[in-house]
Amino acid sequence: MPAATGVLVPRIGLEIHAELATDSKVFCSCSTRPLAPPNSQTCPVCLGLPGTLPVVNRKAVEYALRVALALQCEISVPAYFERKNYYYPDLPKNYQISQKRRPFGTGGYLEIPLDGTTKRVGITDVHLEEDTGKLLHPEAGGQESLIDYNRSGVPLLEIVGEPDLDSVDEVMAYMTAMRAVLLYLGVSEAKMEEGQLRFEANVSVAPPGAPMGNRVEMKNLNSFRAVQRSLEYEIARQREVIADGGTVARETRLWDDERGVTEAMRSKEEAHDYRYFPEPDLVPVVFDAAWLARARAELPELPLARRRRFLTQYALPDYDAGVLTADRALADFFEETVRLHDDPKAVSNWTMGELLRLLNDRGLEPARNPLTPRQLAGLLDLVARKVINTKVAKAVFEEMFGTERLPADIVSEKGLTQISDTSELEAIADAVIAANPQVAADYRGGKEKSLGFLIGQVMRQSQGRANPQLAGDILRRKLQ
Repeated sequence: MPAATGVLVPRIGLEIHAELATDSKVFCSCSTRPLAPPNSQTCPVCLGLPGTLPVVNRKAVEYALRVALALQCEISVPAYFERKNYYYPDLPKNYQISQKRRPFGTGGYLEIPLDGTTKRVGITDVHLEEDTGKLLHPEAGGQESLIDYNRSGVPLLEIVGEPDLDSVDEVMAYMTAMRAVLLYLGVSEAKMEEGQLRFEANVSVAPPGAPMGNRVEMKNLNSFRAVQRSLEYEIARQREVIADGGTVARETRLWDDERGVTEAMRSKEEAHDYRYFPEPDLVPVVFDAAWLARARAELPELPLARRRRFLTQYALPDYDAGVLTADRALADFFEETVRLHDDPKAVSNWTMGELLRLLNDRGLEPARNPLTPRQLAGLLDLVARKVINTKVAKAVFEEMFGTERLPADIVSEKGLTQISDTSELEAIADAVIAANPQVAADYRGGKEKSLGFLIGQVMRQSQGRANPQLAGDILRRKLQ
């Protein structure tokens, strides 16, 4: 990577492309099922054959409107589709049905959390278009490419952000917040590994307070990490060009993830280069007052609002609230568990700790969490009533995860009830002290840490069932 120089600061804007979670494509009835055999989900409409006519998917329109409202956009009435004209092998019609002058939403914003505060990032517009096909290159540097048109015509929502982001960290926070909004709204599964969420970044650099220089658009960004690495490289590259007395060209560049560099692709097009004109085969979309009122009423509580509520209603730390509300399914699980076990911090700790650890180990999203709120609440009840200790609880948690078994049944079946009987613990403590005379002498000599070792031995001999607090009290008394 080029070495960064000077005090040139970046200005970054992001375009986010999200495939909408509809069963059929945006202008035809072909399935949008992912990972189907190549070219098995096509028809004359999405293949662009002569004489075919598009019919708009109402659910795709509803989803696009939902996003525009959630991002506080002004809704265009009427909105209409246009033809974006350009040639590329994955675009069979040689034009893409999109929106430019009257998109569904304009002039909105998204608030993103940053270091205990929030920043408002402007949204230029939210528009709906058809996705293109997918080019496949079987051999690097080969002489042929293949095209899979299954993706051609899949409803694609483009969210164009203003260049309000001043660092790569802000970009990462923005992408995370936007993905969470899409998931909360239920409009996209946003699986980046399946190409359902893609990014294009625009970046330029200039001295603080000065007008920004030529912006560079970067494509082929299919993951958060790709966006991060490409921006870090491109910012450093532009700084070096200017430090050497050069001028940054206004262009489109491709990110090479394997080599970790951006490469020039073409000079940057302006909107007029695409020769937009109204799509003659589709009527304008008119959102009347009743439609808009119903769409607004159906909006869920969004991530940032829910995060703020978790801070006040449950008195959670900001970190906990951020982790729990980043995913709607995880936030729902937390709240349902708190209704059954009224200790929000304990529920938060186990949800963020043991639950997320096991979900990650098994490659599961929170939406596919096999654990029920009743199971976790039951386990925490046993810990709170000192029926079992935390160590035993973790073992029980692992055993009941992915099953329908209740923790009380596992504890009863395996005899895992915590030992809180004083006489039984005293006998174990006596045996531990007798077996470790030097450690006992060290404690009596003032080495407090020695007590931890002795408590550990009591836990070991009791197979983890001893009440650790009571065991510590008994050892202290016997070692006086």
